[in-house]
Amino acid sequence: MYLRTVRVKKQNRVLEYVQLAHNYRDRETRKPFVKVLYNFGRADQLDTDALRRLVRSISRYLEPSEAQAISERLGEDWPFEFLGSRQLGGPWLLDGLWKRLGIEKVLKGLLSGRGYTTPVERLIFAMVANRALAPSSKLGMESWVAEEALIDGLPEVEVHQLYRAMDFLLEAGEEVQFGVFSAVADLFNLEVDLIFLDTTSTFFEIEGEDEGEEGLRKWGFSKDKRSDLAQVVVGFAVTRTGIPVRSWVWPGNTPDQSVIEEVKRDLNGWKLGRVVLVADTGFNSEENRRVLQGAGGHYILGEKLRLGVKGLPAEALSRAGSYRTLDSGLEIKEVVVGGDSEARRRFVVVRNPEEAARDRAKREDIVAEAQRRLDELEQLDGEPHRKAACQLRSHPAYGRYIRQTRTGKLRLDKAKIHTEERFDGKFLVSSSDDGLSAEDIVLGYKQLWAVERVFRDLKHRVDIRPVYHRLADRIRAHVLLCWLGLLLIRVAENATKETWHNLKRTLGSLQMGIHRTRSGEVWQATRPTADQNSVFEALGVAPPPRYYALPRPRRQPA
Repeated sequence: MYLRTVRVKKQNRVLEYVQLAHNYRDRETRKPFVKVLYNFGRADQLDTDALRRLVRSISRYLEPSEAQAISERLGEDWPFEFLGSRQLGGPWLLDGLWKRLGIEKVLKGLLSGRGYTTPVERLIFAMVANRALAPSSKLGMESWVAEEALIDGLPEVEVHQLYRAMDFLLEAGEEVQFGVFSAVADLFNLEVDLIFLDTTSTFFEIEGEDEGEEGLRKWGFSKDKRSDLAQVVVGFAVTRTGIPVRSWVWPGNTPDQSVIEEVKRDLNGWKLGRVVLVADTGFNSEENRRVLQGAGGHYILGEKLRLGVKGLPAEALSRAGSYRTLDSGLEIKEVVVGGDSEARRRFVVVRNPEEAARDRAKREDIVAEAQRRLDELEQLDGEPHRKAACQLRSHPAYGRYIRQTRTGKLRLDKAKIHTEERFDGKFLVSSSDDGLSAEDIVLGYKQLWAVERVFRDLKHRVDIRPVYHRLADRIRAHVLLCWLGLLLIRVAENATKETWHNLKRTLGSLQMGIHRTRSGEVWQATRPTADQNSVFEALGVAPPPRYYALPRPRRQPA
């Protein structure tokens, strides 16, 4: 079947006619002949619109690529084209949590009457979602929002808008943190009798440090083993379920022992009632213990084991008494030192039999190697040490078990070895709360892993570094964004019993497809899987609608 043109001579004129023809073969004679199926008329008088309609009608039965090629030859746009997709699952889940936890309401309440012309609440959420899903710089967020992720109510952003939103977040930081904590505490009935405190550091790839007292980036003790770089100290208060409820930022040279008073003052401002603060040995000092007991508060603190033979912790370790075994396998012994005097302290000595066996085996290996190296040395009475002897004496592992005799020879320090045996598998905890049982004190201290996990996620989930900001206020605002991201992550993990890594993978296939039609763009979500629906249900978040944007129908001509 084909179109053919025939020429007819009429009155000294040659006219062309267009026909739809088909070739046949006679069954008997086997000769071919042409059968005209339809006459379209004279070529100079053709109804080209009718021909186009016919072509379009026929193209419906062709392959899409062939139909598109025909449509382009006709000078028409393809009636349906896939333009791309956006991440939907992760942003939609976080946005639902954001609203369910009342964070949107808190921010909008603080924003009311301020006269912002930009959607500040949406900008803050976008930065928080970016930290949780695909951490990037603020400049990188321009393309992330416009091309990669679907942030409801925010089709695009400009970097200067993000900085303005960060400035507001810092300005209202205290109110935001208290408002968010109150909303989350009411929703989940958080237990705030135990608050866990710890600090970490994050460094900056810069030379030198900030000058003046207002600068945050300072040299200090680095918990990332980067003492060559300036840093800031970040602190979090975390509930026993691992939810971060408060954050702080201090200059990089701030020691742990100096922050307790500020932490206590800020938490007292929230009027939490009876609070027991749990912290590690770095926060333990006589002044800090006094501060923590103020206003009816209490503490559970780790104690340093190796403080010599004097002092209350050393006395608690040396006290005789039998251990009792908990269901977890830990052995505990409660010791009260100081009687009824003001110096009275309550300690719990904890021994982990499995850890004790590991400590003993490790020490025996170190001592055996130290003895082997001693045997290889050529030592003479009264002679100066050779280089190998000096290196062994100063070795961080072997040197601690080696002593020097009066004649200068190196020997194993058997007294030191015997002393170390007393500490195998042990840790020491003290508490000011007589209402807590020894078991509760130990359990509370062991739960410090919750804040340690927060710090791991801070560096590996929301990627607090690299920090691209220079100004102290922007650094503080950046930490607040990371805190909000961790809050959403931890709530999601607690409710689903899944890691955030697995949740992101589960939700990754939930996309928003963007299609162009002759009537306009259609944004259609993929259908949620059973696993995705389970996640939404566990968190009380409604699944996204199938169609996010529909074209307006064209008005028909009158």
